[in-house]
Amino acid sequence: MSEIPPAPTQTQLREAALAHLARFATTRQGLRLVLQRRIRRWAGRAVRAGLEEEQAVAHEQQCQPWIDEIVASMEGLGAVDDAGYARARARSMTRTGRSRRAVKAHLRTKGVEQDTLDQAIDESLGERSDESGREAELGAALVLARKRRVGPFARPDRPEKEHHKVLAIFARNGFSQDVAQSALAMDLDEAEERIFAFRSL
Repeated sequence: MSEIPPAPTQTQLREAALAHLARFATTRQGLRLVLQRRIRRWAGRAVRAGLEEEQAVAHEQQCQPWIDEIVASMEGLGAVDDAGYARARARSMTRTGRSRRAVKAHLRTKGVEQDTLDQAIDESLGERSDESGREAELGAALVLARKRRVGPFARPDRPEKEHHKVLAIFARNGFSQDVAQSALAMDLDEAEERIFAFRSL
């Protein structure tokens, strides 16, 4: 039987948090999950090495307040900033052809609270009802059209996809039908100009 590995200490967990944040941007929930996974991996190894499962579970529970404290500390230092993370992710995802709706769904899975999420998206993409918000959504739809080679980016040497199938591509990616129709109806020069302007913001 192999030796039981030593249980993670609060200091080690804090160092793990700092190491993770040095490489990746994340949310409070994301950092919490990273630290919880680290403890679960230790528990799995310790149980396989002969530690009683109850003792491993007890240590996992003992670590939870440490994790909360570390996450709060990292937030206090500005190393974890859910609003900043949401703004940056919203901009980068939209520039790769993701709709506002898809961005929101992604950020919810990362644990960003609804108010923070809504405000961050409005700040980075413009409000849905204003001109900048509509332009951002159309720009993202055009990026998707270019990726999928539809609408103004359809290849002349290939047969055109059926219109309802093309609309379904946009719908699956969270775009409304009117945004999809606007993107598909645009001529190539205007579409390219809009993408350039959109990505330059």
